[in-house]
Amino acid sequence: MAHELPFRFFDCDNHYYEAVDAFTRHIEPEFRKRTMQWVEMNGKPRLLVAEKVNKFIPKPTFDPVAAPGVMDEYFRGRNPKSSDIGALMGELEPIRPEYRDRDARLAVMDEQGMDACIMLPTLGVGMEVALAHDIPALAAAFRAFNRWMEEDWGFAYQNRIFAAPYITLADPDNAARELAWALEHDARFVVMIPGPVQTELGMKAPGDPVFDAFWQLANDSGITVLYHGGETHYTKFLQEWGENSFTEAFRASAFRMIISSDPMQDTLASHLSLGLFHRFPNLRVASIEVGSAWVFHLFEKLSKSYGMVPYLFPEDPRETFKRHVWVSPFYEDELRSLLELVGDERILMGSDWPHVEGLADPASYIKDLENFDYTPRQSEKVMRANGWELATRRPA
Repeated sequence: MAHELPFRFFDCDNHYYEAVDAFTRHIEPEFRKRTMQWVEMNGKPRLLVAEKVNKFIPKPTFDPVAAPGVMDEYFRGRNPKSSDIGALMGELEPIRPEYRDRDARLAVMDEQGMDACIMLPTLGVGMEVALAHDIPALAAAFRAFNRWMEEDWGFAYQNRIFAAPYITLADPDNAARELAWALEHDARFVVMIPGPVQTELGMKAPGDPVFDAFWQLANDSGITVLYHGGETHYTKFLQEWGENSFTEAFRASAFRMIISSDPMQDTLASHLSLGLFHRFPNLRVASIEVGSAWVFHLFEKLSKSYGMVPYLFPEDPRETFKRHVWVSPFYEDELRSLLELVGDERILMGSDWPHVEGLADPASYIKDLENFDYTPRQSEKVMRANGWELATRRPA
């Protein structure tokens, strides 16, 4: 039974499980072999990306799949029996209709007391780096993916399900065209991964002027740009520490859990140092499913650097951040300190439903807010009003 709330909430971190033809249904024929293909190996379906078996998701058909929220306690840092991840996931179940059908999802949202949600990729956020060596194929793969998404989910379905098309900046002209197409189809959000971008001219910061056509359109249209956790170019540096140079979801590594590198922190640091928000003063950016610990680390550095070299910034970068950036913390984060740092208008509720690391009952997020002494008004801001604000375009 859903937790009872005095309002219907807006969940800024919901997910679908991609249809098996999400990347192939609309792929342009000349890119078919260079992008995603399904093959059978040892009697099991395997996803090939650029003709290599991709391991980002262990079972990319998502059937069967683990139940929502079964690893909640694990992600709160509680595993007293030292169980491995496979045991914590429990019995897998057949994929539910609401994971792939928008009308079935609306019915479940009603049961959950959820007014609306941002709908985000599961497999999709792990695919860009795997195709970064072939930028035309990368751009084609996500053009196909976005057209599948618009067809199956819609970008503003019944003004309740806001699926976010995925934008890769790897081809700057293509990125601007994809955003223009998304806007024509009523998108309210777009999503990308944090970190530097592989382009034909080499690695570039996402706030580099080469991408200004994309950022100008995002600025002028008033759409919200989301950064979501996934496979980033930072992963390849782990190889220097003896780790794999790719990500496998739910394969534990002690070092990966405690390493200090953070592409989200560095992406915002880069945006601030390059003056992105002053070039585009109407820009709205939100971080999803990367937690909030990085915000404290970044603010610490911003405070010191602004004190030392204020002439390198047009204003205190902490104020710039608080004007342009929204943060969806993990429910297990230190939520009181985040409230004091950025204020209730910049915090977004996200349950990560139906993922195993999310909340089985999204409405129960309010209990974590209340545990950190959020008032009813502050809880309503975080769990409803802020999401609706970002879902409403704010043209320049």
